[in-house]
Amino acid sequence: QVQLVESGGGLVQPGGSLRLSCAASGFTLRSYSMRWVRQAPGKELEWVSRITSDGGNTYDSDSVKGRFTISRDNAKNMLYLQMNSLKPEDTALYYCQKPEPTYWTGGQGTQVTVSS
Repeated sequence: QVQLVESGGGLVQPGGSLRLSCAASGFTLRSYSMRWVRQAPGKELEWVSRITSDGGNTYDSDSVKGRFTISRDNAKNMLYLQMNSLKPEDTALYYCQKPEPTYWTGGQGTQVTVSS
């Protein structure tokens, strides 16, 4: 079955960096575009970044453009999110997601907390 396991979150000071990883299994990663989303306490799910199946194109939300970079290694079945210049408003639970016919499926998420 499809399994997505996010890792790499933690507590970081404003201006710091983190690299999130997502280990994919149970499906052929190279066949799918993938995305990262996040959810802050009391807020709705927010799309962060998306990458095409071959990694050739990436798309970022305005809130993270220029600071976050999505990437993938299809040979290793891995998805990444490099996050630089982190801000307190980036604090959220981050999920990687795979598209299904009518919805997106993800893992349990990894917590990112940006605070001094």
